[in-house]
Amino acid sequence: MKILLLGEYSNVHWTLAQGLRSLGHEVCVISNGDFWKDFPRDIDVARIPGKIGGIRLMLKLWSLLPKLRDYDVVQLINPIFFELKAERLFWFYKYLRKHNRRVFLGAFGMDYYWVHECMERKPLRYSDFNIGKELRTDDDALKERAEWLGTAKEALNKLIANDCDGIVTGLYEYDVCYRPLFPEKTQFIPYPIQARHTAPLTDVHKPLRIFVGISKQRSAYKGTDIMLKAAEAVLAKYPDRMILQKAEGIPFDEYQHMMNSSDVILDQLYAYTPAMNALLAMSKGIVVMGGGEPENYEILGETEFRPIVNIEPNYDSVCHELEQLVLHPERIPALKRESIEYIKKHHDFKKVAMQYVDFWNR
Repeated sequence: MKILLLGEYSNVHWTLAQGLRSLGHEVCVISNGDFWKDFPRDIDVARIPGKIGGIRLMLKLWSLLPKLRDYDVVQLINPIFFELKAERLFWFYKYLRKHNRRVFLGAFGMDYYWVHECMERKPLRYSDFNIGKELRTDDDALKERAEWLGTAKEALNKLIANDCDGIVTGLYEYDVCYRPLFPEKTQFIPYPIQARHTAPLTDVHKPLRIFVGISKQRSAYKGTDIMLKAAEAVLAKYPDRMILQKAEGIPFDEYQHMMNSSDVILDQLYAYTPAMNALLAMSKGIVVMGGGEPENYEILGETEFRPIVNIEPNYDSVCHELEQLVLHPERIPALKRESIEYIKKHHDFKKVAMQYVDFWNR
């Protein structure tokens, strides 16, 4: 098949493209590289800041129109698939729909249905927008609510979701938001990972190396502030048993290098499931502390492996689980092995690509 993947989220589309190419398909990835992360792509459509940047991007997209047609499959990473205002994307979506055989929507991150369902129906015990019945009021949650509810973004998301041929959900969380509304066209497919572990599975550093990536702008939203505070408390209690490695505001390659030398990574606090960053760490034999709720394993049909150290979204849970790892590092080798096997079983990029092809053909 001839396939166009539009947009990027944490290397999902580029990794999927490698799997599809290995199966003999012709694939083009057009994206901005997911902003500062600068992931690979075939055609770059990154926008420079300011009004002039918007004009230049529009001109480039107009020049690319011949390259946006005659595909068997077009998949959008998100309703906002180019760095333009939603009002300008209606035309581009209709062009894609008219000049290609099939169009699919990816439910991989922030969009209207994720915001709305977590606020109104609340299918999850906790999420980016709710803790139990209470709505979260941190700055990022309020910002996303304002951007997606009652706006052109909402209208665009609704148009695409209702009009497209199918919707692919990448995590359990997104599946429970989309499936009840679009049961006939929603399909869960795990994120693709090119597995590559970097150290012998029996290697455990002494002291234990704990890694946390910090984004100042989204620290409270993702729960990094709580996880970091808990990790610092455990470090103060056991200074001879652990080293805390913090990555803040550094390029992705440097970030990866720091992560590769760690034993344990602290991931998103409010997640049910590991996303791309955590899955990549697991493929390298790094133990993930984060979202490993029962629902994560159930949607995959996994009954054997439990490699993720699951934490509840609170300070005490992070402290307890991290302290147990620090006091019992003998657990680490088995968790490393299970992490790698788990990725091979469920997230291998070639296996995932085959699932995509099957869904697209159906």
